[in-house]
Amino acid sequence: MRIYNHISEIGQIQNPVVTVGTFDGVHIGHQKVINELVSTAKAMNGESVVITFEPHPRQVLQPGFDLRIIITREEKIRILEKCGVDHFIIIGFTREFAQNTSEEFLRKYIVEPLKPVKIIIGYDHHFGRDRQGNIDFLMEMGAKYNFAVGQVGMQDIKHIAVSSTKIRDAIKRGNMKEVSEFLGYHYSISGIVVRGNQIGRTLGFPTANIRPDHPDKLIPVNGVYAVLVEWNGKLYKGMSNIGVRPTLNLHTLTIEVNIFDFDEMIYDENITIFFLEHTRDEKKFRDLDLLRRRLIIDKIKVQKIFGEDVQGDT
Repeated sequence: MRIYNHISEIGQIQNPVVTVGTFDGVHIGHQKVINELVSTAKAMNGESVVITFEPHPRQVLQPGFDLRIIITREEKIRILEKCGVDHFIIIGFTREFAQNTSEEFLRKYIVEPLKPVKIIIGYDHHFGRDRQGNIDFLMEMGAKYNFAVGQVGMQDIKHIAVSSTKIRDAIKRGNMKEVSEFLGYHYSISGIVVRGNQIGRTLGFPTANIRPDHPDKLIPVNGVYAVLVEWNGKLYKGMSNIGVRPTLNLHTLTIEVNIFDFDEMIYDENITIFFLEHTRDEKKFRDLDLLRRRLIIDKIKVQKIFGEDVQGDT
């Protein structure tokens, strides 16, 4: 997949089939659009093109609104590559850019540089100033600029329309099973392993503390989670705690993970934590011995989630 950080970088693309959107999360609804894009491009002997914006438009247009992202640029690139997209164009979103009317945006950023043979959008997609561009507008512009138009229907699970807003709400509630259903993959946070206070090691549960790669990444609700951890190309089972560690009278939010059957020194290395299930809320214990006993119970519960035989672990 070729990646472009400016529209001027684009060269000749054969029979471009294009979609455009923020694609925060690249959830199953987005994936449905992208899969349709890729298959249509192949059928038309063309190449698939995804256009997106950075930063997220709401971060520019509503600067007081604390919007946390579901997915980083790097994660988005990996998913789009896996979907088979040929070209990925990232447009810098500014207040000036936002003043483009729907037709100005279409002409300057799609029609003139790409000359698309078809544009495909999702069922509720709008674009341009005041979000005036919609499917009816595209049909009209298709006749004017000579491109076909396609629209992909709503993707829903259990009769609930999938959206980035619903996914954010589920992450904030710690409902990671629902998040995984909506995304089509496990939500993750990547980061560098940093030194902690070593308390976990003294309790028999050494943890890797991570500093997230992206400061705007949405952090799930505080508590304990069953997780998978990717390091050095391998996956390991584990349990993670997100919170302020009240038993230790600390107040800084930390993301730490105890990786099962693991004894490597990984300070300053990058790991990815995949969140499978929230097992309990964060709690303050009277002393470290009670915390240690609870961690034993937590591990047994997480091992059962993984389907492991835990008899005798206590």
